This record gives sequence, C-alpha cells and structure tokens, in this order.
Amino acid sequence: MAGEITETGELYSPYVGLVYMFNLIVGTGALTMPKAFATAGWLVSLVLLVFLGFMSFVTTTFVVEAMGAANAQLRWKRMEARQDEEDDSSSSSASDSDVLAQDSYERAEKRPILSVQRRGSNLFEITDRVEMGQMASMFFNKVGVNLFYFCIIVYLYGDLAIYAAAVPFSLMQVTCALGNDSCGVEADTKYNDTDPCWGPLRRMDAYRIYLAVFTLLLGPFTFFDVQKTKYLQILTSLMRWIAFAIMIVLALVRIAHGRGEGRPPLADLSGIRNLLGVCVYSFMCQHSLPSLLTPVSSKRHLTRLVLLDYVLILAFYGLLSFTAIFCFRGDSLLDMYTLNFARCDVVGLATVRFFLGLFPVFTISTNFPIIAVTLRNNWKTLFHREGGTYPWVVDRVVFPTITLLPPVLVAFCTHDLESLVGITGAYAGTGIQYVIPAFLVYLCRKDTQLAFGYGTVNKHRSPFRHTFWVGFVLLWAFSCFFFVTANIVLSETKL
Repeated sequence: MAGEITETGELYSPYVGLVYMFNLIVGTGALTMPKAFATAGWLVSLVLLVFLGFMSFVTTTFVVEAMGAANAQLRWKRMEARQDEEDDSSSSSASDSDVLAQDSYERAEKRPILSVQRRGSNLFEITDRVEMGQMASMFFNKVGVNLFYFCIIVYLYGDLAIYAAAVPFSLMQVTCALGNDSCGVEADTKYNDTDPCWGPLRRMDAYRIYLAVFTLLLGPFTFFDVQKTKYLQILTSLMRWIAFAIMIVLALVRIAHGRGEGRPPLADLSGIRNLLGVCVYSFMCQHSLPSLLTPVSSKRHLTRLVLLDYVLILAFYGLLSFTAIFCFRGDSLLDMYTLNFARCDVVGLATVRFFLGLFPVFTISTNFPIIAVTLRNNWKTLFHREGGTYPWVVDRVVFPTITLLPPVLVAFCTHDLESLVGITGAYAGTGIQYVIPAFLVYLCRKDTQLAFGYGTVNKHRSPFRHTFWVGFVLLWAFSCFFFVTANIVLSETKL
C-alpha cells in the first residue's frame, strides 16, 4: 500500500539495485515507443526523449532527498520518545517532581531539536522504507494528501486499462492471422475491427471475447491479496530481455541486409502529444523508489547509481526505437511493437513468431493482479478514518469491484494502446513524475530547516538543490498539461 512504513527487507548490493531499477522502468511503455517515434519524427523524438529522461532523473533525486528527510524525522521522533521516557523515569524518582517537570519542560522548549551532540549522527540515512503516501502524510496538508491519492489512483486505473487492452489485442492479432490462413500480420494489410477473424466472428468480437476471458481469469485476484514472488519476477524479467534482444537483433539484421523499409521524417508536430505521454509513462519509477532503493546496502553513491541507470535506459530506448523506425515503415508499425515480428518475412521460425507475438500476454498477465491489489489498497487508504474499520461487504466486494470495472470498461470500448499510454502518461503520469516530487522536496526542505535548524545538511540532498529547479519542474508539468489538453481539444474540433 502506498501509505505504509514497512520493513526494509533483504538488503542487496548497489549493482543489484541498478538492475532492479532498470527492470522497473523498462516495461510496457517501451513496446509502444517505436510507433510514437515514427509518428513524431526521429529528431524531435530523440530530443524529447533525452529531455524527459533528464527531467525524470531530476525528480528521482527529489524523491530520494524526501526519503532521507522522512527517515530523519522518524529517527528523531524515536530519539525524542526515548529521551522523554528517560526524563519521566528520572523525574518520578525525584522528591520535588513538579519542579523537575517544569524544568524538563523548559529545557525541552529551549533545546534545539537537533542538539550539538547529535549532529554527528546519520539522521538522514535511509533505513526505513517510507512509501510515498506516508511521505505525503508527513509533509502535505489534508488536501495535498487527498490529491496525492487521487493522482495515484488515476494513474493505476490507466495502468490497468493499458494491461486489460494489451493482452486481448495481442491475442486477437496473433490468432486472427492464423484463422485467416496467414502466418502473421502482413506488412501491407490494414485491418479494421469489423474485418472477419474466424468465420462470422469479427476481429472486435474476438478481442472482446479475449477481454472477457482475461477478466474472468485474472479479475478474481482483485478480491484477494497477491504479491509478485521473487521467482516470478526473475522469470518475467528473463522473458522480457530475451524478447527485447531478439527484436533489436532481428531489426539490425534486416537493416544491415538492406531490407529496412523505414523512412521516418525529421519532425511531425502532430505526433508530439502521444510521444510526450509515452515517454513520461516509460520513465515512470518515482512511486516505487522507496521499495526499490531502501534495501540497497550502500547508499554512498546513490545519485551516481541512479544517473548511470538513466543513461543506460536512454541508450536502450534509443536503440530499440531507432532500429524499429528504420526497419519498418511508419504506417506499418503497430501499437504493440512485438506484433510487427509476427510476420513470415520478418521471422521465419514459427516458435519465435509466437513467442514475440504472445510475449505481452505472459508478462502483463502476471502484473495485472498486483497493480489491481495496489489500486484497491489505495482506495481503502483514501477513505480510511483513524480507528475505523470497513464492513465486510465494502472491504471484500465494493472496493475490488470499483477497482476492476472501470479499466475493463475502458478496454471494452477501445484497444488504442498508444492513446491509452499517452493520456495516462501525460496526465496522471505527469502528476506523479513531476508535481508530487517537486512539492515533496520543497516542503521537506522547509520542514527540515524548521525541525533541525538551517545548518543541517541532508546527506541525500538532490544535486538540483536550488529552488529554481522546483519551479522549473512545476512549470514543465503545467506546460505538459496545457499542451496535451490543447492538442486533444484541437484534434476533436477538426473532427
């Protein structure tokens, strides 16, 4: 749940943390990036990708600084509690308890919260896993906390809608091609949802049948508690990297043999809206940083570790997208990039075609129940009142139902993955990746100065410590909101 303080868990080395962070960021969004690149043009895509990667790195350092400040507050409260216990025990044994109590109170009022003797201690060491919801509760007011949960919930709904559409869409593309005696999604064929799939069944009918089966099989997990096991994580990560490696190598081989069909433009402003959302979505990690970075055994060079991760991710995204847009024509690139390899002229081996075509089915299906349970728990946290409990029906029926139905209904109405990823990233993703970290770091800095004094230095403070960067991030977030909204309104007006 987003609002809990949990145990750090088993520690791992910084380089294992680097791999975990890489795996967290590189997910479903990467599969929709090639089409977004082809639509917006390679030059503007490259510039925007690098800039958004930099902005994501800035806000990641903001979250790490807020984690250090939150740990300092928790550690200081524990120290104060122990001090109060010692004061109480010593004052109770004194003969004149009233006078001593008054003296103790006056000392507490006059004593700086971070005493000189304590300045040498590592108050800001990140040892407690303080999730973003708990940090919001520590540094935001009630309205800010509610807005935080609202943003997280909208983002998770978008995540689930993308997952609920991606699996049936992949199954439809692969099996409808087989039903029409074809060995894949042909390069020059444009399918409509009304085209036949098997006999009298249309492609949209097949898609919705798969969606219903997907919901019936995975939906019930929303009503229970489920978590991703270590071995399941290793399996899905292994499948992901095998699939990505195969796609990059096959695209490079086709380009090297002179069979590359892509002639992407330098820039096409009409494609920037979706590219913006896809890139924001593809760099999303801020909400999971406490779980990811707290168990790192040595945090001395944490900022450098994160920077290295972002450089590697930028290189990977660039390699995947550029090989795609020069290998395939822009109008033949599909929303889910793996489906471009379900063609006989691209992949001769049927086993590889099926593996790549169905790859999203396996990996996304393992993530769907985990995201759904996370969303359900956030709903519970949002409406929770201190000391209160939910009736059984509300806890076990209402919350899981309002978690599951909206994304399934969205997926029932559309399977336009590029738009789903773009809108989720441009709105809720912008809030989580830019707005929340900016306000968190600004307020935690003020709180730290008030609590510990102006001379106190957070050992995990961001390299972007000037207030200018907070304002710049918020200005960029507002620009993203404005640009995407204006683009959608203008597009609808033209229609």
